Amino acid sequence: MMRFSKNLTQALLFAVVFMVAACTGTESSSFAGAPSGDTSKVNIASGDATHSFKVEIAATREEQALGLMWRESLADDAGMLFDYSDAPQEVGIWMKNTLIPLDIAFIDEDGVIVRVEENAIPKSLTSMRSGQPVAAVLEVRGGRLAELGIDVGDKVSHPIFETGSD
Repeated sequence: MMRFSKNLTQALLFAVVFMVAACTGTESSSFAGAPSGDTSKVNIASGDATHSFKVEIAATREEQALGLMWRESLADDAGMLFDYSDAPQEVGIWMKNTLIPLDIAFIDEDGVIVRVEENAIPKSLTSMRSGQPVAAVLEVRGGRLAELGIDVGDKVSHPIFETGSD
């Protein structure tokens, strides 16, 4: 009979549990690290119009790594806001295990959209980079930003962009 060390046995058990969890759920709430379900409102001023989205906040590394993976749909007024405001940084986003196309808006510390990636391809492993430090990334249904005329230079309003907010 083969004997395994305690550490190897624990590592194998963890790997099996993780793989089972990753294969069984179809909603992000099925996974550890899924956003809490709390929503917040984001407004985007574009030209003479203001557009509102109800977003889930991805603030922890675990929530950010999971993002909108495994979602099969996303409402026109829904999305996810990735919060990097504590330490703005250049960000790379990919679409691994993301089942729907997404529009991705990279937003600087002042709440200005500095880059937009439209209709990101589901399940793609290509990294889409912000190109400069950003405080947040907004993901919405693919094609939605173009439908609303939202583009680089438009202003995003949310408490994470307010000076002195925690």
